[in-house]
Amino acid sequence: MIELGVIGTNWITHQFVQAARDCGKYKLTAVYSRKMTTAEEFAKPYGAVNCMTDLDDFLHLNTLDVVYIASPNSLHYSQAKAAILAGKHVIVEKPAFSTPKEMAEIISLANEKDVLFFEAARNIHEAAFRKVKDFLPGPEHVIGANFSYMKYSSRYDQVLQGEEPNIFSPQFSGGSLADLGVYPIYATLAWFGKPSEVHHYARKIKTGVDGMGTLILRYDLFDVTILHGKIGDARLGSEIYLDNGTLELDGINAINKAEFVDRKQKTIEKIEIKAKENPMIEEAKDFATIIEAPHDQKNVNRYEEWVELARTVNLVLFEARTQADIHFSADKE
Repeated sequence: MIELGVIGTNWITHQFVQAARDCGKYKLTAVYSRKMTTAEEFAKPYGAVNCMTDLDDFLHLNTLDVVYIASPNSLHYSQAKAAILAGKHVIVEKPAFSTPKEMAEIISLANEKDVLFFEAARNIHEAAFRKVKDFLPGPEHVIGANFSYMKYSSRYDQVLQGEEPNIFSPQFSGGSLADLGVYPIYATLAWFGKPSEVHHYARKIKTGVDGMGTLILRYDLFDVTILHGKIGDARLGSEIYLDNGTLELDGINAINKAEFVDRKQKTIEKIEIKAKENPMIEEAKDFATIIEAPHDQKNVNRYEEWVELARTVNLVLFEARTQADIHFSADKE
């Protein structure tokens, strides 16, 4: 059983812990929070768990194999680095790091210390995502795609009232691209590879980060257009255009329905998808498989593929953010 510790006590951490337990591979052994009451409240549903407010003591627990980090984005780098130096594997919630420099250092350090780094990009680990990937033909048959993920955040109400919540703060590496745009970027790069050009047109809000934006990823034969946002709602699905029809998806962050409308045959082919009740179970399982047998060649190949994908996604995020003249405090570190 993999002994799991968590940093961050919000809803997504609960969802990951429940997924980790449900897949039968992990046991929650420790919770870190700056406040003991917060750690104890989080740990209450999970039985006997170490609750700690000293990060160094937490990371050096003997009963700890892997640390799941879901703190504000700007804290991921320092906490992941400290965990790796303590000899722990790390699962870092997306977006893992603010800059390519941070990403490169963590990848290098994890290799040096012989531990594993995973970015928790949930959507690429789902069976539905792999089914779409298997369905897609070669790039010569793709003529374009439109991916949409735009969902109003209640925390934008705080921005309108003059506040700066973490998710909309440059100090904490926030904004729409980092929070929601990362999902369609991951999907695009996992399905089609690294783009030749990146073009980003963002609408900045008064905190200095992007509230919404349009991203164009250019490939040799086609473009992928991405709409992301946290200050409004998009009710669009996502589509991939092929030379003989259109693949329609009900979403890009999670796919529950996919069907191909064949223009030539005038038929509709449904891709059979059975989404998990907890969408994080499949990524938790995938990570456990690598942790339990890190030197199996198949696992080595999968791990290296995920790490390079994480690196490339980070580069695209940074390029897009730079084009939009959005600057994080982490850029100065």
